[in-house]
Amino acid sequence: MAVDSKPRIAGLLLVPLAWLLMTMLTSALVVAMYLSALLTPDLRNALFNNTHAFTLQWSISLGTSLIVWCYSLWVTWIFCKRSRRLPKHYIVWLLVTVLLAIKTFAFSPVSDAAAIRTLLIALLAAAILVPYFKRSQRVKNTFIEP
Repeated sequence: MAVDSKPRIAGLLLVPLAWLLMTMLTSALVVAMYLSALLTPDLRNALFNNTHAFTLQWSISLGTSLIVWCYSLWVTWIFCKRSRRLPKHYIVWLLVTVLLAIKTFAFSPVSDAAAIRTLLIALLAAAILVPYFKRSQRVKNTFIEP
């Protein structure tokens, strides 16, 4: 019986995969929330009868959410395929989540406590996972596929 010598995604690699999946699902919910404004007549009227700046902000937020969701989906795909491109893209993805948390803290109309919590979680994830993806032998041995 042949033994599969390819390393599996297991152990500590399940933590970054879970973080990626959780963020991808959160992004999908945010996209659904923005799109729901188009489906509800009152929200749609408020959206299109408001100032141009408001509609532009809404459009940029929807676009950003869609881009983050698509990128997260793609990073999840290459994670599961064990692509050698994954470590670099996972680090970029982590940095994007930090930048979005900073944007939320600076520009979004959410409470400071919620924005700080989001920022701290993104910073903590990046602080732990970036060095892990850069130095871990497990990562080097697992992500070997073209």
